[in-house]
Amino acid sequence: MPKFLSKMINITDKAIARLQELRKEENRSEHHHLRVLVKGGGCSGLMYDLDFDANIEANDEVFEDKGVKILVDKKSLLYLLGTTLDFSDGLNGKGFQFINPNATRTCGCGESFSI
Repeated sequence: MPKFLSKMINITDKAIARLQELRKEENRSEHHHLRVLVKGGGCSGLMYDLDFDANIEANDEVFEDKGVKILVDKKSLLYLLGTTLDFSDGLNGKGFQFINPNATRTCGCGESFSI
């Protein structure tokens, strides 16, 4: 059974607003939680991946920030502790941004990192 922890991953108000819009656009219910993954790839070696998921797996850690449940598998958790998920729609780029204190290097697009 996964543990429920709080504030290991933080979400800004802008990111929450965009997630709510996406949930509506994709016809996802409040039972679809935010899944955050780290997988190999990208210019710096590791990439972030976001999706909605209604299934909580046995190896998931479950966090909650501002009413949003976040699912993270134990392997990805090591890379994500203390990370803040933000959303920017400014001129210099649009999309979700990860502010990860564990990353020692990030690529220019902000979608990959290394530790």
